Amino acid sequence: MFPACRYSLQARRCVGALKAVQAEHVAPQVYSTRSSSSTVPRITTHYTVYTRNKDPRWEGVEMERFADEADVVIVGGGPAGLSAAIRLKQLANQHEKELRVCVVEKASQLGAHTLSGACLEPSALSELIPDWKERGAPLNTPVTEDKFSILTEKYRIPVPILPGLPMNNHGNYLVRLGHFVRWLGEQAEELGVELYPGYAAAEVLFHEDGSVKGIATNDVGIAKDGSPKDVFERGMELHAKVTLFGEGCHGHLAKQLYKQFNLRENCEPQTYAIASSFSRLESLLSFKRRAEHSVGWPLNRNTYGGSFLYHLNEGEPLVAVGFVVGLDYTNPYLSPFREFQRWKHHPSVMSTLEGGNRIAYGARALNEGGSQSIPKVTFPGGMLIGCSPGFMNVPKIKGTHTAMKSGMLAAESAFSKITDENLQSETAGLYIPEYEEAFKKSWIWKELYSVRNIRPSFHSYFGLYGGMVYTGIFYWILRGKEPWTLKHNGLDSAQLKPAKDCTPIEYPKPDGKISFDLLSSVALSGTNHEHDQPPHLTLKDDSVPVAHNLAIYDGPEQRFCPAGVYEYVPLETSDGMRLQINAQNCVHCKTCDIKDPSQNINWVVPEGSGGPAYNGM
Repeated sequence: MFPACRYSLQARRCVGALKAVQAEHVAPQVYSTRSSSSTVPRITTHYTVYTRNKDPRWEGVEMERFADEADVVIVGGGPAGLSAAIRLKQLANQHEKELRVCVVEKASQLGAHTLSGACLEPSALSELIPDWKERGAPLNTPVTEDKFSILTEKYRIPVPILPGLPMNNHGNYLVRLGHFVRWLGEQAEELGVELYPGYAAAEVLFHEDGSVKGIATNDVGIAKDGSPKDVFERGMELHAKVTLFGEGCHGHLAKQLYKQFNLRENCEPQTYAIASSFSRLESLLSFKRRAEHSVGWPLNRNTYGGSFLYHLNEGEPLVAVGFVVGLDYTNPYLSPFREFQRWKHHPSVMSTLEGGNRIAYGARALNEGGSQSIPKVTFPGGMLIGCSPGFMNVPKIKGTHTAMKSGMLAAESAFSKITDENLQSETAGLYIPEYEEAFKKSWIWKELYSVRNIRPSFHSYFGLYGGMVYTGIFYWILRGKEPWTLKHNGLDSAQLKPAKDCTPIEYPKPDGKISFDLLSSVALSGTNHEHDQPPHLTLKDDSVPVAHNLAIYDGPEQRFCPAGVYEYVPLETSDGMRLQINAQNCVHCKTCDIKDPSQNINWVVPEGSGGPAYNGM
């Protein structure tokens, strides 16, 4: 019944879902109704903030949800979730066991929300699918050349990449990660995994004893004012013996689980970065199999960040270009997107980009906390896998291989419990501490622990240069075996200084050839949401943006959002400003939820299949 329901809902919701949005024409999500203060325009209408049981418009609406049962439910059809699903079915086939594994994915198709300038380390893939080459995995560009540089405004200072340093990429592959995820989905489907793209997991369900029971997909057919449409349909419940959460960086359900089970009690706060990237056709004459990275200009020495530039052979030469900015930056006037545009005008970068054709754009947040920021990953009824708990190797700028391995470890730990005949009568969610133990004994932990101090070493007075010296001495010479662990500065949202203490940054205008404006870039992301739905960028208090963020920090959400979602515009009826949320532009990067200095923004899932439509980015 669940697959049949999937297609009936999908048919109604997918009309126009993959059209590229011309952001200039997006209607603002602003309402005439008022919040508790009569002078503050009401912005948030989502049912996670305004409950429907007290809303007379919902009286008499059928709210019963259909429920389905599986052995394992996996939230997120990315590298971690699909690797877990594949490994579960491999084990089931090997041991001749019946196992129902369901994967729900909020994107309209697998890979559509996957964004990465990916340099893939194939270690986990070779463990999971040893014959991946024969199966046609889309790994077409082995790295044959590495470059690492420090940039000044006009010059490039090459830095040698010594054997054993994390920036050494020989043996890795430059890939379009969305295509790789799609291929993983094909392998999973061949094994009998049930894949449900277009379904956003909106809620965690719990047994009476507090253990996780499963998830519920989001309701559809709600108008932007929060009222039910004639086509309203309740989401579905998927129950499981164990639920794996592989939502990616800063997952909205994982946030709830951290609090529910106090999973972050014994770890450092997670820290993040925002990566803006696009793909560009390259001249046939300049094809290379090179991975290039840089640090330095245009960022100052106390702002963490850098770039990647990957040359791919995908039938025709492509270059994937991206710029990463640590979200612990302090100047509220900084715009990661505009720093990216400025970086492209460096002489050493322009030579690659000139004459090319911009074909895609996207943005996503990255976990950068390292091993000291990893929460507890097991709890009754569920486990955290992939980038959701933060398994990215920051100096490598790689997390796909660790995400895949974490999914495999979770699958192996869960399989023995699920098939244990002594536990068949369990009515609560299974608790599987063996996963945490396996993770701590695996090469993931060894790898992340060895680089744990590289990112926080940039917090010293010397910033970038201190971090590089630390990496050279303590990582290359001691191989990360120093007996101490450096701490982070704290939450990224707490790092901004008041606008009065900072200097505005004057960014050059884009030239339309090398650098581009934000809105035309967002149009290339293919992002689209059903317009008539409550904005999924919810505010806990509609008055906070103007009273706090604008008043103290000059509205930093206007600049840290890489999709033009947030704008401050004049009030129509009086002096003053209001926040306008262009929710249809959202590329699901979660930066606003992370960097908002008031922690007033809560990102929740929109209707399933909404969001970007990346084509193999």
